[in-house]
Amino acid sequence: MDLSFRTPLLDFFRRGDVARDIRLLAAQGALAPRAHEQLGLLVFLVEDPDPDIRRAAEQTIGLIPQESLSAFLGRSDVAAELRAFFATRGIEPAAVPAPDAGGPLIGGDESDESGADGHEPEEADGHGPEEKVSTLQRIAALTVAQRVALAMKGSREERTILIRDSNKLVAVAVLSSPKVTESEIESIAKMSSISDEVLRIIANTRAWVKSYAVTLALAKNPKTPVAISMNLLARLQDKDLRMLSTDRNVAEILRITARQKLVITK
Repeated sequence: MDLSFRTPLLDFFRRGDVARDIRLLAAQGALAPRAHEQLGLLVFLVEDPDPDIRRAAEQTIGLIPQESLSAFLGRSDVAAELRAFFATRGIEPAAVPAPDAGGPLIGGDESDESGADGHEPEEADGHGPEEKVSTLQRIAALTVAQRVALAMKGSREERTILIRDSNKLVAVAVLSSPKVTESEIESIAKMSSISDEVLRIIANTRAWVKSYAVTLALAKNPKTPVAISMNLLARLQDKDLRMLSTDRNVAEILRITARQKLVITK
């Protein structure tokens, strides 16, 4: 089923190149921290080619309290396809919708320290080098499935490390984390040490490119695919076009186009 609700993680699963152990983790309800994403993955995985994953997804759906599920389906932001899926199973939206969908419908982590608005508390600055090394070593010892889960539920420091992970799914999971902030997205958009897949996802997410700072960071990043950077030029102010027109770190075609736009606007 292709739901209208989309996130980077859901889109990655739809592409069909997610390893079996990760799909099984999602089918057990243990991957996504938000109800929308958790249910979207479960509904997608009941049609998985692997019978064990199909069975796990069905079992997890069966364990969701019907009252909680009906209340969630009553929300106005739930995809019509999702309501139709459960209607065939005799589960209808509740008259009184769930007021919040920031957590999972099943298997929530009671130790989660995020705030009531779904964002993590402000973290203290100035981690020492020993603590940083310890975090890197701890993450390096995790399996891919564990890194994906941490990317969704971990701290900002952990996300900063995981966004550079060699496994694309781990990096995509960072972008799907309900804790990720616009300032983090701006910082990620400036990184030249990450996958161009990550930059492409940011550029294709309307909510993020509404931010001028994110748009500028993408345009300036030499790792951003040239076709995307070219499209972003139309949104830039003259002072930033002027800066790009002489920036030797970006593609020559980008510098030339920036100069042409400056001439046109004079």
